[in-house]
Amino acid sequence: MSPGGKGGKGRGEGMGMGAGKGKRGNRGKKKPPKEFPGTYFENLRKVVMESKCSNCSACVAACPRGLRVVSYNSTPDFPEWQEDCIDCGFCVRACPRWNYSPLSGLGSYVEAIAVKSKRFSGQDGAAVTEILVSAMEAGIVDAALVVGRDENWKPFAYLARNVDEVVKASGTKYSLAYPLSALKGLKGKGEEKIAVVGTPCVVSGVRKLQLEMGKFARKVKLVVGLFCMENFYYPDLVKFLENKGVDVREVEKMDIKKGKFVVYPQDISFPVKELDEIVPPGCRVCQDFTAVESDVSVGSVGSPEGYSTVLVRNPALKDFVESLDAEFEEVEIDVVEKLADFKVKIHPYS
Repeated sequence: MSPGGKGGKGRGEGMGMGAGKGKRGNRGKKKPPKEFPGTYFENLRKVVMESKCSNCSACVAACPRGLRVVSYNSTPDFPEWQEDCIDCGFCVRACPRWNYSPLSGLGSYVEAIAVKSKRFSGQDGAAVTEILVSAMEAGIVDAALVVGRDENWKPFAYLARNVDEVVKASGTKYSLAYPLSALKGLKGKGEEKIAVVGTPCVVSGVRKLQLEMGKFARKVKLVVGLFCMENFYYPDLVKFLENKGVDVREVEKMDIKKGKFVVYPQDISFPVKELDEIVPPGCRVCQDFTAVESDVSVGSVGSPEGYSTVLVRNPALKDFVESLDAEFEEVEIDVVEKLADFKVKIHPYS
């Protein structure tokens, strides 16, 4: 176990588990100023969606009308906005890329520890599965927003409400799933406690939702971030793999190891750099590798084979993580920091 540290830029300090509990967010504050004439959705489309949208879909979760995911190879859309948009401004208020300033580095953490579940098998020690199931068993959450996939590797987000549903979501998909859209229509009433799992952009999205809307502040109790360098539109990734002779229907696992994208059981690999041509615009401006705003961040980098590095950011979760039904090892935090710095280098933003 490594002691805590701090590095890079992060606005997540103090926004840990249950952030905003019992509060009504900032619903009473003034709407943000518009950059252009027209509705807030038109502004969002011009300022964010055309150049730097992360596809976290926080705007979809926030919109009380028809903003939604219409395609897996584009940003969210609102086809009927001219008739249906009420110009409430929630799409802009929930967007982590509005007035964007990239986060980066390791962020604040109280402990770095390598984790391998004793009861679940999965990618890199099934650490995320172990954390989510343990959180359910401890009563921290009742459900977890996760990403599954179909037989064609098309990802989809859903609320897992039991162990089996959590386990089915294990494994990295490497394509955009618009996860926060699964929270659209979330009721403000009730005592449901939710965990959200996602890449750094999804973490930033849910933190904005917690800040701006009371129901998310009350109901999201745990945010688990996933280390991420880049992600891809599903159709683009499938086409790329097809050009490499890979039929995704026969794939059991995808992974990135030592600069190689590896497909199993075919054991086909190629340099990750070859995927540069299909990196979405929103990924090209993201500098956050370790999900600095999360309660707990998880990734394989810096841990022994078969383990995941877990950065515990929320002090209230330190004992919880150490009590997991898991094996523990040391983390090479300098390896994590090296990749965090590398992401800043390859994704310049000004």
